[in-house]
Amino acid sequence: MFDVRAMPDGRLWLLRDSYAVQTAWAPRHTGKELRLARLGAFDAALGVIRAAAEADAARKASIHDRAARHEHLAASYRAMRDHYQQQEQTLTQAMADRREWEQATARSRRRAIAADAELRRRHPHQKIESLSSAELAIASDTGCEQLHTAPDEKLTQTATRIRDLAAQRQASRTEIDEHSGRTLPSRDPVRRDLGYAFLGWQASSPDAILQPPRPEITPSARILQHAAELDPEPDHEAAD
Repeated sequence: MFDVRAMPDGRLWLLRDSYAVQTAWAPRHTGKELRLARLGAFDAALGVIRAAAEADAARKASIHDRAARHEHLAASYRAMRDHYQQQEQTLTQAMADRREWEQATARSRRRAIAADAELRRRHPHQKIESLSSAELAIASDTGCEQLHTAPDEKLTQTATRIRDLAAQRQASRTEIDEHSGRTLPSRDPVRRDLGYAFLGWQASSPDAILQPPRPEITPSARILQHAAELDPEPDHEAAD
């Protein structure tokens, strides 16, 4: 457990400020957009099945104009399905980067939160701004709804949004690789606190916590006498 109660205020403020540094390069959380993209792909796939069935029935009934309309509709649904599936791939990769960032910075972010809480405890009358994330704003519900309900004429617009997300993901991926490849942090405890999150965060077990040596306890004479009574007599023949 990370204890900040013995730290001076200067270290606490530095640790607190690291929260903005860590969150500034966070990959955007795309969970809601990913869910809507999957729903869009599923609905479009159902539309393909329905339109293809209608077209087949119209052809059997020799209603060629109706068959042609449903074939065109089926082709549009196929394009939408493929479009949403491409979005799903990009958004899935973005979410994987987000989880990697969360794991890499979990320790330093927890320390920043602990430092903020300790500063508020020490200075209850001091006005301290709320600890807030510096990451990019999550897409609004309106934007996500447009992503889900975009008709054929808006596919180009949503594709542009996905390309922008791919560019942001590449920048975040580069940032993660740079941080995870840094050299060993400084011996300074504050700098080590800020930089350690990018080293060894993929380890399967947490860091060992240094413990003081156990005190040596000398048994009393009564205990020694009792232990001597319980021990069997030495085997003199074996000793000879």
